Order: sequence, then structure tokens, then C-alpha cells
Amino acid sequence: MNVRRFFPPEALEAIHRATLAAEEKSGGEIVAYVVGRASDYHEACWKAAALGALLSAALAGLLHELGEVWGGWGLAWITLPVLLGLAAGYLLAQASYPLRCWLTPRATQLRRVSQRATQAFLEEQVFATVDRTGVLIFLALLERRALVLADQGIAARVAQQEWDALAGGLARGAGRGRAAEALQAAVEQAGDLLARYGVERRVDDRDELPSQPRLRDE
Repeated sequence: MNVRRFFPPEALEAIHRATLAAEEKSGGEIVAYVVGRASDYHEACWKAAALGALLSAALAGLLHELGEVWGGWGLAWITLPVLLGLAAGYLLAQASYPLRCWLTPRATQLRRVSQRATQAFLEEQVFATVDRTGVLIFLALLERRALVLADQGIAARVAQQEWDALAGGLARGAGRGRAAEALQAAVEQAGDLLARYGVERRVDDRDELPSQPRLRDE
């Protein structure tokens, strides 16, 4: 998925400016991070293959009952529809990330999003601020899921329920096709929360983490 088509240059610049403004209000360091998908969900290809095989077998049986179209070697009529349906289902899922995601249970999607967000937290070293005041705002476009991971200095002040509400608004905005606007609003809201709960700036405060949003196509 080409994430940049959801985030044109002017939108990225607006999110960057919103991040700088939000960080002026407090000692927090905000990292906005967007991925096209949190996982490849390859295992769903086999589920699609099984469904394709079952549907093809059912369709072949229905055609036989309605028109007695089977002829020739019976074994071929029994096995070929199943094999063709299996192959068609697998290849269709292989070519479609949305189909794979749709075939994946919600609990698995949530776990993959959480794992990918944790990976991003470590990858971007959100933990590496002086007062442990980093905040990751994570959005997975395919899954339409968002998470906020706050480091220790933030978690001690801002309740997780506040971040969950922010993430919910971001996910809903992305689901309506307004990912860039929703991410900018989430960054602004994060700045307000950090200021409200007294995450104060140090006298020698500096920008410890880059403020540009991160985009990853995978």
C-alpha cells in the first residue's frame, strides 16, 4: 500500500507543524508513525484456499444435481473442482491484502497492530528521551487501527484511557478516508493532554526526537 497517497506533502508539513506546536506546550516528544499494514497475514491465504475448495465442490455438486453435467471420468469431476477452487482462493488472497485482512480474526489483527506499534516504538527510540517523555501515535491504515504508546514519564501522569480515546478518534477518521486530518488532530490533542496533565518542559528542553511524521508502506 502506498501510504503517501493518503499523506500528500502539504498534509505531512501540516502534521510536522502540529507536532512542533504540540511539543511547545509541554516536555513531551511526539512521534507520529503510519504503516500501510501491520502484517502480511500470509496464513489467511490458506483459509481462502480452503473456502475456495469448499465453494467449488459445492458448486460442482449443485450443477450436477441441476443438469447432470458430469461426464467422462468421474474422479476428475470430483477432484478438479476442488483443486481449482483451492488454487483460485489462494491466488486471490495472495493478490489482495484487504481480503487477507478480512479473513483474519479481529483479535489477531489487534495483536499484530500492537506488535508492530511496539516495534516502531523501539525502532524510533521513543524511549530515549532524558525524562522518558516520548509518545508514539501509531496508525495502521489497512486494519484501520490506531494505538498510542507512552513512555514511563508520560504514563505516570496521563491515564491510558485518555490515549485510548485519542486512538479511537484517529482510527475512525482513517476509516472515513481522512487519515491525514485525523492524524493532525490526534497530534494536537496529544499536545493538549500533555499540557493539561503537567508534563512540563525542562529549562534546557530541546527537540530530542525528529518531529516529521514517519510513513512506512509495508
